[in-house]
Amino acid sequence: MYKLVKPILFSLDPEEAHHLVSGGLKSFCRLWGGKRLLSSAYAYEHPKLERNIFGLKFKNPVGLAAGFDKNAAFVEEMDTLGFGFIEVGTVTPRPQPGNERPRLFRLVEDKALINRMGFNNQGVDVAAARLRQLKKEHPIIVGGNIGKNKTTANEDAVKDYIICFDTLFDVVDYFVVNVSSPNTPGLRALQDKEPLMHILETLQQRNQKEGISRPILLKIAPDLTDDQLDDIIEIVRETGIAGVVATNTTISREGLKHTRWASELGGLSGAPLTTRSTEVIRYLSTRSNPAIPIIGVGGIHTPEDALEKLDAGAALIQLYTGFIYEGPGLIKRICKKIAHRQ
Repeated sequence: MYKLVKPILFSLDPEEAHHLVSGGLKSFCRLWGGKRLLSSAYAYEHPKLERNIFGLKFKNPVGLAAGFDKNAAFVEEMDTLGFGFIEVGTVTPRPQPGNERPRLFRLVEDKALINRMGFNNQGVDVAAARLRQLKKEHPIIVGGNIGKNKTTANEDAVKDYIICFDTLFDVVDYFVVNVSSPNTPGLRALQDKEPLMHILETLQQRNQKEGISRPILLKIAPDLTDDQLDDIIEIVRETGIAGVVATNTTISREGLKHTRWASELGGLSGAPLTTRSTEVIRYLSTRSNPAIPIIGVGGIHTPEDALEKLDAGAALIQLYTGFIYEGPGLIKRICKKIAHRQ
């Protein structure tokens, strides 16, 4: 089915195509039998797929990466397609429109995307309200990816992360601190050890409510050096956070075939990131012996890509660009490969 509609979708502006697909999916799920039909076509269950990671039980290790559902508007629908968990966001304390359009570009020859969305979202209160209603009805594991507003100075960034953390605490199962997007000016400077320690230690101090705490993970860039990755390992150990999401998009343009959009500013995702993100996962896993739970994301377009991430040390994986290029059937193919591998 996806092979039939993909050429039509890829003839549209990427952002418009995203809204068309997500809106259409929501409408289809409202039809009688719609959810059941999609679930039977795309979801796959098997006992070997279940994972217990940082105190949470996942029905399968294949999640939806942050960026697709920025405002927690499609969590139930994406669960219907067979994802084991959904990460919403990045959300910020106040609504913001993001960067000017066009801000999303397809590099079809490379099976890649460049985005400079700029944390466009409706604000953390909107996401929290939707998740509050959802959590009453559906046991879906949801991660909250949190960031700072563009107009918030870096020295005040921790305040934005606190607001998002406190607002989402009761309605998400884990948190991801995003300081690695290349599309908010100055944000990546927060990956330096001192400001990053301050943010994570502050959140950890607040990470207790009526005896409940939430796993906090850190999302890192693929462009970090080995020395910087060593710092990340030390930071994780010192702050006691639950793990790392590796990796975000890259600012590198090395080896691209597509020339039309290659010079556009923004973060590159998709197949060109496959090798580097796996290298980062393997480095973190090996250097931590392997003691740090890692969610592997970046360039997963085939079941083999997924297995490579898991074999490198990832406990869970996430899809986004691969999901766009390969369609929802990729989730089922990956789950089958994992469940039946020898």
